[in-house]
Amino acid sequence: MDPQTEIELQAAAFRRLQKHLMEDRTDVQNIDMMNLTGFCRNCLSRWYQEAANERGIEMDKAQAREIYYGMTMDEWKTNYQTEASPEKQAEFQTAFKENVTDKS
Repeated sequence: MDPQTEIELQAAAFRRLQKHLMEDRTDVQNIDMMNLTGFCRNCLSRWYQEAANERGIEMDKAQAREIYYGMTMDEWKTNYQTEASPEKQAEFQTAFKENVTDKS
């Protein structure tokens, strides 16, 4: 496979993952994703931001999230986010430390 085709297939897979998370499974909470998999929608938007910044494209966290989510973070929270239990929040602290804080 040539490199350009590989890039195009990777981009198509990313777009399908994004659609799945943003349209097909809005019921799945970010905190549950982070606790189970070590990443969530916010991680994906951060990776997008980091890729842009590495290429000299200035983009902050809010801009990246709006691009990834297709709406502002406040809109997403209002439409889809539910309250997390204290147990889930405690699990999240561990998952975030292991997968984000300690990885930086």
